[in-house]
Amino acid sequence: MASNSSHVDVQKITVSVPRQLLNRLDEHVARRQRGRFIVEAIEERLDLEEQVAALDETAGAWSDEDHPDMLTDQDIDHWLEELRRSWSSTETQNHG
Repeated sequence: MASNSSHVDVQKITVSVPRQLLNRLDEHVARRQRGRFIVEAIEERLDLEEQVAALDETAGAWSDEDHPDMLTDQDIDHWLEELRRSWSSTETQNHG
């Protein structure tokens, strides 16, 4: 999610961009919107990088041997149904 620069501490930076990339940016984004667009693009890319790092860090944590109850698509569907039911019962208890 993009940050609103009026509510956060901001730092101005200078970056060099290949001319062809800048031309593409200009085709799609108004000059006054460049900063916001670039910030959002950086945030999206960093989110992906962080997700990949988390996946790398947890690789191998799951094994089929440890979860024989989740080997088939039907097993997973059943587990999801039970999980969703538990959410509904929790919401009913909290609002009832």
